[in-house]
Amino acid sequence: MISIRIGAEEKELSSANESWINQTINGANAPVCVQVAITQPGVGMILSTPTCAVGGGGGRPPNDLERFIFELWAKRGLNRPDFDGGNLIAFLKQVPTS
Repeated sequence: MISIRIGAEEKELSSANESWINQTINGANAPVCVQVAITQPGVGMILSTPTCAVGGGGGRPPNDLERFIFELWAKRGLNRPDFDGGNLIAFLKQVPTS
């Protein structure tokens, strides 16, 4: 299962369309916090953009699949404060699903 939280709104991936993502991120008047929670066999993680006021990390090193997802998050620019909706859409299209 993959869920997306943008600001105060949260949706499952199946109901989060590109229009909602772009309007919610690109239409904000201020930097918006984006979190993606991925829970599936072999993966249990919550990814947050730098615009989120969260801290901490997991209690164990990431496995190979989680490491790949972290690298994809960075490759798509979601580890930088100047990301946009297109970055998130590209990430979601490439993230492995169970």
